[in-house]
Amino acid sequence: MKTIGPALPNDIAALQRLLMAAQEENRALTEENQKLRSDVTLLQEEVQFLKHRLFGRKSERLSEAERKQLLLFNEAEATVEAAGGGEDEGEEEVRVSAHTRRKRGRKALPANLPRVDVVCDVPEEQKRCGCGAEKVRIGEETSERLDIVPARIQVIREIRPKYACRTCEGVEDEGPTVVIAPPRPHLIPKGTASEGLLAFVITSKFADAIPFYRQAKQFERIGVELGRTTLCQWALQAAERCGPVLELLREEVRAGPVIRCDETTLQVLQEPGRSAQTKSYMWVFLGGPPGRPAVEYHYAPTRESRVAREYLRGYRGVVQTDGYQGYDFLDHEPDITHAGCMAHSRRRFVEAQKATGGSRGKTTAAHWAVGRIRKLYAIERRAQAQGLEGEALVRERRKHALPVLEELKAWLDKKALQVVPKSLLGKAVHYTLGQWPRLVAYVDHAFLTPDNNLAENAIRPFVVGRKNWLFSATPAGAKASAALYSLIETAKANGLEPYRYLKHVFEHVPQASTREDYRVLLPQHMPADLLAQLAPGGGL
Repeated sequence: MKTIGPALPNDIAALQRLLMAAQEENRALTEENQKLRSDVTLLQEEVQFLKHRLFGRKSERLSEAERKQLLLFNEAEATVEAAGGGEDEGEEEVRVSAHTRRKRGRKALPANLPRVDVVCDVPEEQKRCGCGAEKVRIGEETSERLDIVPARIQVIREIRPKYACRTCEGVEDEGPTVVIAPPRPHLIPKGTASEGLLAFVITSKFADAIPFYRQAKQFERIGVELGRTTLCQWALQAAERCGPVLELLREEVRAGPVIRCDETTLQVLQEPGRSAQTKSYMWVFLGGPPGRPAVEYHYAPTRESRVAREYLRGYRGVVQTDGYQGYDFLDHEPDITHAGCMAHSRRRFVEAQKATGGSRGKTTAAHWAVGRIRKLYAIERRAQAQGLEGEALVRERRKHALPVLEELKAWLDKKALQVVPKSLLGKAVHYTLGQWPRLVAYVDHAFLTPDNNLAENAIRPFVVGRKNWLFSATPAGAKASAALYSLIETAKANGLEPYRYLKHVFEHVPQASTREDYRVLLPQHMPADLLAQLAPGGGL
């Protein structure tokens, strides 16, 4: 009989060795096969996620169908976990308050805008009746249309009369022969730009994201040549003159109970010792007393933790950040409580949900986690609607948010032992666990929110502007941009119209000489009547 393959030895010991070698080979192949299957699963998950990034909804909010799915079909493990199990969201009582339906129609035009009356009367012959009597005006119909007067540029002539004595020609007077009023102080001495024009140019770039080269073309269309270089120089000089105001603004940022931090990239072309392609960074620090926010932008050529460390040196209070490791040093500062950002954790679970088919109606583990985080935000919205503040808000969070957080923590601890660490769900679980002490810090501080979205919103105008003007030419230009963004975003955060506020600051900085003179230029220290004048529509 013909054998297939090599003949087996007759020695039992040799056969045992062959068997052990075959078993070892089989074990190695099995492990390799499992690893390949895991890698294929991760690749499929990544492909699914990328498809959602390209073609799916960008919002992290659940659709109405997904919300109903979450309420009806909770994940099975949620009902059997320790600590009493999870409360079924489908059993939560929901009350809908009565409401009045608003009639659809055109929105009324602002009452504070000036009105120009145009009378559309009938011809004189139609004002006489067929009987021969004169018709009497019994009323009128009025309709309104919004109009605009295009930008009009003008030249302000400052005339300073000179006085002299024709009788003695100044011989009998101990003073000067000719008397003339001193020139008015201006933000840019001997410059051609008024404070109003400076405020307009700077607001157009830093609030409306219109680069200087586009503004130069706009000025050209109305008959004035203002080159891009001139506009850049104006911005640099304005930022430099406002230095004392910005120093006091930093004190305002650090005066509040919490500072929120974030950072984004910036390209600076002529950074000494660095190539034009090297990334620099614009940091933002949002703080100030409650109800009077202060925003400071800070340029730095690096994202290293030393930037935040230097800015926060000596600060005592709460610092809220995202999960960037450059902020890890805050966990070891004795006078600082480090708070985290729940939105970043939610975003990772949403990504895992999209990659595993959760957006198609399937109830997944990531879907369950997103649902618990949604409950935390629902608690915040309900507390806000009730007007809860201070200790009342803390009590509300401890009563309703803490149980949800504890349930989520128990689920995370269990999931951490089950999920593949490199999967999107595994990354979301381990990231959230690593951030946990920071994520729960908001419960005990009424002035905190569950996330760092306020800082992200503060830095968003810079990101929008960067898409238009792309880069800063020099570090000096980047620092000037940081200064001007700080003034504008602080004004906006306090409900002021940026152009009105900058014009007010630019007009008063040249006359300021004391610390108090500069201090009253900050929105936090302005009188109520002035704040009303500088608000949108104020003083029209």
